[in-house]
Parts: sequence; C-alpha cells; structure tokens
Amino acid sequence: MGVNISDLVQRHPTNLAALGGKTVAFDAFNILYQFLASIRQEDGTPLADFKGNPTGHLSGLFYRNARLLENGIKPVYVFDGEPPSFKAAEIARRKEVKKEAEAKWREALDYGRLEEAKRFAQATSRLTPAMVSESRELLSALGIPCVQAPSEGEAQAAHMAMTGAVYASASQDYDSLLFGAPRLVRNLSITGKRKVPRQNRFVLVEPEEITLSEVLSSLGLSREGLVLIGILSGTDFNQGVKGVGPKTALKIVRENASLAGIKSRVKSKYNYEFEENTEAILDFFMNPPVSEPPPVKLGRIDRQGLTELLVGRHDFSEERVDRVLDSLEKGMVEKNSQKKIGEWL
Repeated sequence: MGVNISDLVQRHPTNLAALGGKTVAFDAFNILYQFLASIRQEDGTPLADFKGNPTGHLSGLFYRNARLLENGIKPVYVFDGEPPSFKAAEIARRKEVKKEAEAKWREALDYGRLEEAKRFAQATSRLTPAMVSESRELLSALGIPCVQAPSEGEAQAAHMAMTGAVYASASQDYDSLLFGAPRLVRNLSITGKRKVPRQNRFVLVEPEEITLSEVLSSLGLSREGLVLIGILSGTDFNQGVKGVGPKTALKIVRENASLAGIKSRVKSKYNYEFEENTEAILDFFMNPPVSEPPPVKLGRIDRQGLTELLVGRHDFSEERVDRVLDSLEKGMVEKNSQKKIGEWL
C-alpha cells in the first residue's frame, strides 16, 4: 500500500542511461509483490512452471535486472526484517483483502469476465519464504548484493541513501521519502509500454526521480511534517482519517504544528480518534531500526547457477536465458571498456 503523497511531489523524468554507474537500493518485497501481481496469464492465473510453482517473481527479477546491469546500473536489494508490532493490524487487514479479492477473481472467472478476473487476481499475490529464498539465490547468481534489514526494507534503503552508500532508494511507494531518503527513483522495475487498467490503450512508463529537499521546500514542511501528512492520509501502519487525502492533510499539518494538535483537530472536525499508537508510528518513521551494512559492490555472474535455477528447476527457455545472458555479458564488457577509456582520457 504505502503512503500516497503523489499529488504533493515533483517528479523529474530520467532514464536508464542517466542512472548508469549509480548504485540503487531496491525495496525487495515491494518489487517482488509488483512482479507477482503483474506477471500473470490473461485470466489472472500466476505464471508458473510445469509443476505449478509460481515463477513471476523470478521472471521479473531476471529480465529486469539483466537490463539494469546491461545499462550500467548497480542494484542492491534490501529485504524486510521483523515488522513493528503496530503493523499487525495492517497485516491482518491485507490478508482479508486478499481473501475477498480471491473470491471476486473466482466469480469473475465463472462468468468469463477475464479482464475483471485479472484485475482481482493481482490483489491475491502471496510471497512465501521459499520464493524469497529463491529470489535471493537468483540475485546472488547475477552478482547483485542483498542486504537484510532489521525491520522495514524501505527504511534500510533510505538509510543507505542518506549515508551515501547508494545513490537513491528505488520503490513504487513514497515511504522512502518519509524515512528520509534524499532521492527516490520510481518505475525502474516497470519501465516500458504498459496497458492502462480498464482501457484499451498503452502508455510509456519511464523512470522518474524525486528529491526530498525539493518536496519539503515546496511544501514548506520539515520531514516530520511530511510524516504527519502520511499518518493523516494513511500509511502501512495506520488507516488514516476517512475523507482526508494528501492535500487536505497538508492543510491540517500547516495549521497544526504538532501531532497532539493534529489529533485534536481531526477529533473536533471529523469526529475521528486514531486507534493506532500514532506517537510510536511517528517515531518509527523518524528513527527506524537500521543497520550499517558492509560496502555494496557487484559480484560475478554465475551463469551455471542461473541456468540450473531458471531452466533446470523452473522450466524457463534455455535459449532465451542464454540470449539474455549473452547480451548482458557483452553489455557489461562494453561498459567497463568505456569506463577505462574515460579514466584514461
């Protein structure tokens, strides 16, 4: 879900070439769920191997990261650790949403409404420990480092961007900004032509970069103020106030400098009292549990390991995997040669 502050931020188009040579920290679970939701058959059935094992996450990771590496981008994936205790209610709510979506998916299939079925199916994705383990295995075989976060992966990625360990945090959600990431890059994992939901047309999705300092300056807020907007409109840890979107939340925060003042305002105007521990949520965004990982650097590509995982275990086309790896290795050699020439000049 994440924080929805899209109406309040300034986006700057970028591209893979402009990000070449930069290290970017991906929120692993965010990306994996995205692949599981989008890489499906026409009726919404998950992409799977001949044994019925889901493979959408592996397909997305392999082909997308091969393209990033070929363009000189250095990915690092950050995996979630233990969620904070106050996220339990949201996790339970998401499970119920998945159950409801699955029932609607089956009903749409029964009536032959395939486009509707696929839309509901995208909300049923589940990421199992085995899928996470194989995702790590695939990334390692691509030479891409993985970092284990003590808690939220997005908080760890933001911390790495704040300390200069990486250039930016990469995610579809805006939570990284609330956690303090100086730069957020969106759409890196979905760049290209994409069908508009419920419409018979396609759009070109391109990467975009958002700078925290610019967002805060334009809104006239501190980062804490941005977090308060999130709490009002809803985060991964609380539902937010019904009827209060980002723009209304911005107005409330500008008029009320503290969390206590904001709670008093929404109680009087909206007859709403937060059920969640908003003080703990605010503190978690401002001071999340993070670790200091070792310097991140790309490793060597394990071609045999990739072939065994994708082709041997999950029935990927060997010809296509070989073609992608040939192109990747050629591209990386060319990038390294250009880098050496640039250093010599």
